[in-house]
Amino acid sequence: MHPKALLDSAADLLRLVLRFDHPADSVLSRYFREFRLGPRERATLAETAYSVLRKKILYTYLAQSGSGPLERRLAILGFAAERDFLYGALNASEKQWLEHCDQVQPSDLMDLHRHNLPQWLVDPLKAQLGAEFDALAESLSRPAGLDLRVNVFKAKRPEVQQQLARLNIAAEPTPYSPWGLRLRDKPPLHQLELFKEGLVEVQDEGSQLLALLLDAKRGEMVVDFCAGAGGKTLAIGATMRNTGRLYAFDTSAHRLDALKPRLARSGLSNVHPVVLAHERDERIKRLAGKIDRVLVDAPCSGLGTLRRNPDLKWRQSAKAVEEMVLKQQAILASAARLLKQGGRLVYATCSVLREENESVALAFSQAHPDFEPLPAAPLLAEQDQGASLCVGDYLRLWPHKHQTDGFFAAVWQRR
Repeated sequence: MHPKALLDSAADLLRLVLRFDHPADSVLSRYFREFRLGPRERATLAETAYSVLRKKILYTYLAQSGSGPLERRLAILGFAAERDFLYGALNASEKQWLEHCDQVQPSDLMDLHRHNLPQWLVDPLKAQLGAEFDALAESLSRPAGLDLRVNVFKAKRPEVQQQLARLNIAAEPTPYSPWGLRLRDKPPLHQLELFKEGLVEVQDEGSQLLALLLDAKRGEMVVDFCAGAGGKTLAIGATMRNTGRLYAFDTSAHRLDALKPRLARSGLSNVHPVVLAHERDERIKRLAGKIDRVLVDAPCSGLGTLRRNPDLKWRQSAKAVEEMVLKQQAILASAARLLKQGGRLVYATCSVLREENESVALAFSQAHPDFEPLPAAPLLAEQDQGASLCVGDYLRLWPHKHQTDGFFAAVWQRR
């Protein structure tokens, strides 16, 4: 595609994305279905949109000195292609303006132009992190890497790493998860036989660690209470060696439908998807006191995934987080009823906010004295540097420290 046409498409796409009516990935998918574009064009447009979302405050500030439609100026600033290619789409004044923008130094900018985060999010993160805030903000402005989880029911990590190497795909073992591989690039995984055969799944290393904390055993009855598309369900099922009974609960049939092809590839037959009407569904009552282990990967703000979903910081709000906390508390209390005596409960989010994490865990402990908090660090003792992932009793992962998404997990055992 000619540079001018591609830049015009980027500006058109940004007009849709910046409405924030729908998640950015949904907008992109719909746009790509409507317009026939090659893989290279799609990649350029997607990375341009995400670049603008990551640095929206800075780019909007720089765009003030330019001319023409705002979306075009933002697209120029975030354009994910070689500069010479971009210059083929610009007039003389746009080139001059862009070169002027290139000369702006970070030291010349205000804090909000450097961190590119809404103030409602800045305040609690600064309170939590202090001097580490800038490092976190900087890490959130970069794209996330690509992690794979090896399906240990079908393969071993060294074998998969060797298969990838034969395909000239560089992959390194993740430092914390024993099943993870971190790729240097982003190849078309869906076209690879090892993906089609269910040997690997895309899953952030932090997400993989939740299955380690749950530590489901062969033959047990286990529930993934908010299973969604089933990434963690499949990891748990593999650790159970396809034995026992693993329920994948969710209130969305659409999300559970996304589990079906993944489940077929995995080779697991111990997984049973169940659509719930709500967290107090009658089926939960029938299983009360019978389950060995329950994972509650609760609905949350998702603010730990800003490297992958930068639109969330503009689509979320402090009020939305407050409402989410009430939902998290209700879900956790309902899920806890499933546990038998001696059973293990894991509560997790992909949020970085204390309100959704430590505060929810503390409130649950206070309201449920029959559940004993378990320190997370000993449960990860077999993993190299496992203790470094924990703060107090809790698992606490940060993008700037651990190169994972932001994750939190708390663990209890029913007395």
